[in-house]
Amino acid sequence: MNKKWKMMALMGLAATGMMASAVSAEGSYKIGICQLTQHEALEEATKGFQDYVSEKLGDQVTFDVQNASGELSNCVTVINAFVSEDVDLILANSTPVLQAAASATDSIPVLGTSVTDYPAALDLDNWTGVTGSNVSGTSDCAPLQQQAEMVMELIPDAKEIGILYCSAEPNSRYQTDIIESSLEELGCTAEVKEYTFTGTDDIASVTTTAAENCDVIYIPTDNTAASNAELINNICEPAEVPVICGEKGVCEGCGIATLTIDYYELGQITGEMAVDILENGADVSQMAVRQAEQVKKCYVPERCEKLGISIPDDYDEL
Repeated sequence: MNKKWKMMALMGLAATGMMASAVSAEGSYKIGICQLTQHEALEEATKGFQDYVSEKLGDQVTFDVQNASGELSNCVTVINAFVSEDVDLILANSTPVLQAAASATDSIPVLGTSVTDYPAALDLDNWTGVTGSNVSGTSDCAPLQQQAEMVMELIPDAKEIGILYCSAEPNSRYQTDIIESSLEELGCTAEVKEYTFTGTDDIASVTTTAAENCDVIYIPTDNTAASNAELINNICEPAEVPVICGEKGVCEGCGIATLTIDYYELGQITGEMAVDILENGADVSQMAVRQAEQVKKCYVPERCEKLGISIPDDYDEL
């Protein structure tokens, strides 16, 4: 496992202010939920998970829901508190939380959600769809080739396509690779260039450079971009550069269109997996990572109108 996460896990165990220890009563379950940050998509996934599990288990289950406020160190502290409490299952909402949980325990079942690429997140080779460890979950990756098709469909005359993402997020790197190869396979003649920021400090300058040079910008499912979508919009909209996004939340903040999944549905699917583990004794190490079943094309009418972009009939208003 990644050395950085091991070291942070040890630091987290020593951190003060941890949550009080609690042991589940016989016949009941305690689930620890750690969400990376406050963001609509992540909130929906958490809600979908809790609603499904509560519907199936009722008073048998209690939840300890924590928000890491976007800080990796907080992820580690929260997860290690869950491990110390010996919760029955951990829901890791986003890639950094999943990495923290996988480093902190090899015995408590861990389910990820809002995670794009499990092999990259967990340093897994020869991916077969199951991790072979105490980790499984759901992926929020909408079909990336269809997203590449969307870029070409909406901005067919683009000479330069910029892909804007956080270099610290492995899920964004994965999506970028697939989008680039898909554009090439589709015969895209535009130059495709990556614009990467390391965090919130340089996102404005990198976005400004991208807006100055590109005819269209694509943003994958990226937590840092999601948290700064309004800032991105304040740069790209005045520059009249359309932004196409990998998920609904980012698109609402700065995009014109997206191919998106339903994060509430994603949480429900993760909840189904949790109930199967807790009630039926399902082996998490052999549970295939699952995806949301429904995807749809959506657009933001106001931005499209401002930019003079015509939207095909098979798009829904966001």
